[in-house]
Amino acid sequence: MVTSAVVNTYPLSSYTFGTKEPKMEKDTSVADRLARMKVNYMKEGMRTSVEGILLVERWFPKYHVRKYSVYYVFASTNEHVQEHNHPHILLLQIGNTFCKLPGGRLKPGENEIEGLKRKLSSKLAANSTGLQPDWQIGECVAIWWRPNFETIMYPYCPPHITKPKECKKLFLVHLSEREYFAVPKNLKLLAVPLFELYDNVQRYGPVISTIPQQLSRFQFNMIHS
Repeated sequence: MVTSAVVNTYPLSSYTFGTKEPKMEKDTSVADRLARMKVNYMKEGMRTSVEGILLVERWFPKYHVRKYSVYYVFASTNEHVQEHNHPHILLLQIGNTFCKLPGGRLKPGENEIEGLKRKLSSKLAANSTGLQPDWQIGECVAIWWRPNFETIMYPYCPPHITKPKECKKLFLVHLSEREYFAVPKNLKLLAVPLFELYDNVQRYGPVISTIPQQLSRFQFNMIHS
């Protein structure tokens, strides 16, 4: 695990992006997901999940910063006038609206760090062993709890809940300067700036929209190669 108050971020252009076979979701609806969670809870107990916060840097055009807020990694751009730079978080988009951090459920007894590396590779690494990213897992920046088989989660376990149904941990992931990422063909990879996420619960939900506050104690060292 890497622990540091300084986070190095590199331009989005430093990374190479490709595609790989589709990775289909196990559930077709939120209701199906909660039902499956209930079945797994009866077999294995509380669900433990881990997700990674991957940061990159991206320049904005001089004008209309909000217009360019969400950036599709595979989209083309003709930006020439550059003035603003800002940390962006990589999110996976399912369909047209739902976004999530890369990660997922741990196996029973699985180590959090190794489990997160496995999940990151499953979501963003190429099938070739020679193109595996060097996942440097940093600090756990947030812990969320699901008290019941419902969508709502809290950044604390309510005191009257003795058997929470899920514990979700968010880890900062320190990226190297050069990496190759392979995105499943049925998903979109987005680079979303912190200012777009901040307090945007309606678009990104309570977990992702509070990431800017969780990262406020870190210093971003934006490196231009």
